[in-house]
Amino acid sequence: MGPAAELFFWSRAVIWLAAALALAWFPSRHGSAFGTGLWVRWDAGWFLRIARHGYGSDTVNAPAFFPLYPGMTAVLGRALGGRYALAGLAIALGSCLAAFELLWRFAAERLGRDGAYRAVLYLAVFPMALFLQAVYSESLYLALALAAFALAEARRWPAAALAAALALLTRSSGVAVVLGVAIIAWPQRKAVAWALGAPAAIFMLFPLTLRVQAGNAWGFLHSESQWDRRLSPAGPFGGLWDGVSSLWAAGNRHAFAVDLESLGFLALFLALTPLVWKRFGPAYGVFAAVSIGLPLSFPAGAYPLLSLPRFGLVVFPYFLVLSQAGRAARVHAGIITVSALLLGVAVVQWATYNWVA
Repeated sequence: MGPAAELFFWSRAVIWLAAALALAWFPSRHGSAFGTGLWVRWDAGWFLRIARHGYGSDTVNAPAFFPLYPGMTAVLGRALGGRYALAGLAIALGSCLAAFELLWRFAAERLGRDGAYRAVLYLAVFPMALFLQAVYSESLYLALALAAFALAEARRWPAAALAAALALLTRSSGVAVVLGVAIIAWPQRKAVAWALGAPAAIFMLFPLTLRVQAGNAWGFLHSESQWDRRLSPAGPFGGLWDGVSSLWAAGNRHAFAVDLESLGFLALFLALTPLVWKRFGPAYGVFAAVSIGLPLSFPAGAYPLLSLPRFGLVVFPYFLVLSQAGRAARVHAGIITVSALLLGVAVVQWATYNWVA
């Protein structure tokens, strides 16, 4: 077993055990399942609903969730006799292992074995890393993003374009993957055509599915408003302003804590993004900037930066930069200590049905 696989198994096992202990020790708002049900919270219910019934069951809210992950869950869930939660968890865990292995190889080429170990370790204990084993699409998206960039670096353009297209079918932020691959392909016209054309063509499967199941091919363009997310006229600067302003508007300690946590992660991401560009090139810099700029451009009502820490989880170049910083022993100890403590808090929140991310 390689180092990446060891980090995968140990970190996933410890997080699962911590979540089970938290559920046993603390009062929970809902059920008390310790198996696969432990990883079905919040948005996971929407993924499972789409897997079972398609987009026709809720033609207004469901299109906000892109089709690849629930589609794969639907296929495997039926093969498992209707155990959709188990299917979603299996896909998430398998994708997480693949992402760890891909990040290890990606980092080893640039940072050496020690750097690769730190990068995967920092990902494994990142405060939002629990979502890599939940019934969510984070693991699948991360694995596809890493695969797309690795294939692009190897100049395997059809395969890179397919991976980027699948990332786009997994989450709307997949557009950042497409742009990053296209930058690597530039200025080779044929390669750029693959990088942009194939994802655009394959993505049309989503509106076609919505047209058949929900009667509205372009429902995903309007569904974010149903989740209280609207495009800011100032783009990402509008979300940034709303996020800072929300601290003064917070009506209670909980709202203040949520906003403050999100702002803290945003400050970290904003500090890391130019370092990604400087150290790993414009393709990765654009990928990071667009990945964070998109949710900033669609602030979420009373909690403008809602889920921003989770969105940063899949921006893998951040962990490369952190790995470089972690060469200093004190910095490494600081990253591990802060990450592990915040991850523990997040696991308790998740297990007891308190909002996390």
